Amino acid sequence: MTRTSSFPNGSFWKKACLGAVLLAGTAFGGMAQAAPVLMPVPQTVSASNGVSPLSGGVRIVWDTQPSPLLQRAAARFTTRLDAVAGAAGHGTPYVLHISAGHDPAYLTTSTKEHYALTTSADSAHLEADGPAGVVYGLATFLQLVHKSSDGAVVERLHIDDAPRFAWRGLLLDVSRHFASVETVKRQLDAMELLKLNVLHWHLNDGTGFRVESHVFPKLTSVGSHGQYYTQAQIRDVVAYAADRGIRIVPEFDVPGHALAVLQAYPELAAQPLPDVNAVGENLNNPAMDPTNPKTLKFIRALYAEMETLFPDHYFHSGGDEVLGTQWTNNPKIAAYMKAHGYADAPALQAAFTAQVEKILSSQGRVMMGWDEVSEAPIPKNVVVEGWRGSKWTGSATQAGHPVVVSSGYYLDLLTPSRTHYAVDPYDTKANGITPAELEETHPKITPLLQAFLQDPNAAPLTDDQKKMVLGAEGALWTEVVSENMLDARLWPRTAALAERFWSPENVRDVDDLERRLPVIMAELQATDLQATQHENALEEGLAPGHTGPLSTLLSATVPVRNYALNRLASKSGDAMLSAPVAIADPDAFEATRFNSMVKRYLAGEKSLKAPLKTMLTAWSSNDEAFSAIAKDVPALEEVTPVSHTVAALSNAGLNVLNGAAGTAWRLDAQHLIAAQDEFFHNSSNHILSMKREQPPGGLLIAILPGIKALVESQN
Repeated sequence: MTRTSSFPNGSFWKKACLGAVLLAGTAFGGMAQAAPVLMPVPQTVSASNGVSPLSGGVRIVWDTQPSPLLQRAAARFTTRLDAVAGAAGHGTPYVLHISAGHDPAYLTTSTKEHYALTTSADSAHLEADGPAGVVYGLATFLQLVHKSSDGAVVERLHIDDAPRFAWRGLLLDVSRHFASVETVKRQLDAMELLKLNVLHWHLNDGTGFRVESHVFPKLTSVGSHGQYYTQAQIRDVVAYAADRGIRIVPEFDVPGHALAVLQAYPELAAQPLPDVNAVGENLNNPAMDPTNPKTLKFIRALYAEMETLFPDHYFHSGGDEVLGTQWTNNPKIAAYMKAHGYADAPALQAAFTAQVEKILSSQGRVMMGWDEVSEAPIPKNVVVEGWRGSKWTGSATQAGHPVVVSSGYYLDLLTPSRTHYAVDPYDTKANGITPAELEETHPKITPLLQAFLQDPNAAPLTDDQKKMVLGAEGALWTEVVSENMLDARLWPRTAALAERFWSPENVRDVDDLERRLPVIMAELQATDLQATQHENALEEGLAPGHTGPLSTLLSATVPVRNYALNRLASKSGDAMLSAPVAIADPDAFEATRFNSMVKRYLAGEKSLKAPLKTMLTAWSSNDEAFSAIAKDVPALEEVTPVSHTVAALSNAGLNVLNGAAGTAWRLDAQHLIAAQDEFFHNSSNHILSMKREQPPGGLLIAILPGIKALVESQN
């Protein structure tokens, strides 16, 4: 995910991504990288017994009769192996024996996913309980391969592996910003390599309805705004995913998030539709009229058609963020509520949700909805997706509902991998607005805010409740994510989530995670992910022919977090999609590397002084070059103050390393550090990110922890 850099060592990761240079001895943070780099960490792994050469490639021998699906999996593996290890030579092939059991539950929550892989001197054995285990075992084998001075080799060890959770998902929103079939398939390929098994496809919202409908053609001609998948394309993507052990769960939202539907069929709307071009208009607000008999008739027919495209047992009907005034400000709906004894909008929605569930149940599907649906009188088999805080996992499982957790895993909030990695799906207090956050801001406690508050008294899940947690999903909402930003916004953070959802609960070493992420990203890039290519194109658009200074600045920065970027984008619109902050990486590999090296330098590893000075000199000297390319380019001029501050902080770090005398520079540095600390704090939670001042262009300075540690070491 890293980009071209002026650092002597900074180009390694980009070369690794583009050239599949996955070297076992490569330094990250100055430390020799242990091989192999596995992600997700398997259930059990033996100690390595050396390596075996792969100069002659790998020959697959089937010990059980392979299905066409398994043959296609083997073909993908061979193609990827060539990308990672290089084309096979004329030596003796390394033999990989594969056996797989039959699995009638393939592509369900009961899929057989266990596999065992043993790699020895001249052959390997992959034994899987079913086809999914073969897919996962081949992905693991690929991670055991790396290049040495003698060519490609494979680590010799034994792995016995199975996932912790049956549902390991990724939500992809293609309504706000559409993604082509090719782009969606790239994400499915990456999901396969990280053992994710559910694509939750968010296909309609205020911005667009994205699936061709023959039953309601205006959804295509009006509601799609010209960007949609044909039914043939949907079937193709579903089959493509199935080949990779991935189920596709569609989401078609009702009764809220319905503007695109209502533009096509306005007679179903609760209120007159807004002007979509009006500044500040919330396109999420328009809702259906639940009292109109045509509404449920429409939903029944629409869902019946969409179910012919999506064979999965689960069907997501949304159900979140319904604005009550859409109904209470409609005299006809208000009169209906009074006549039928509905005290408020949530009560009316609960009754409506129950009717939607009956439709899906009659059509042979299990309803899935956001955690708002758990407040409705619905059957216990309805799957609740918790998103407003970890407490909903506790309340929904206590009520007997299966749960999929997305609280803490919203990738559009732009928090780094280490933040998401710390959230466990079973933890009822892991995510939510804390008492301390309330104390700082004293917001008005509305019913909406109340739903997001952490429950300090939330009880841990019982063993029976844990059985109700199917798993978890990462989610990427794309209000501020264009198609050419998608690969980099999803990966490698989704890889960290994949490990949290697959690996044992005690796999929690954040430093080790950050050591492995660049290598995993390199493999994903080698096997066709296009994060770096797209980031380079965005940089070229901002600084044609002179991207170096921009790249160097971005290597030291990360985007603002939580809803700060949405807030900034509400003023600038689509301009934010081509600004520097659209390219900045939440994980910032080079900045992470710098901060790690500083920590070890201060702990006594003095040999790191020279490389640290080289990095700081590059950031310091970059300011003049950046200022030159930023002239008359508004998006770059906006972040020029960030460039100045990066240079000033880098100079402070150099002063420490060079033993500079005096106190004036130190006081200046402390003032700069305090100001940057404040910026980090200002986007550190949902409430602050919507209220407090943010840094120029939405760029936080990611090397701040290292600089701060250096300056404070002199106190």
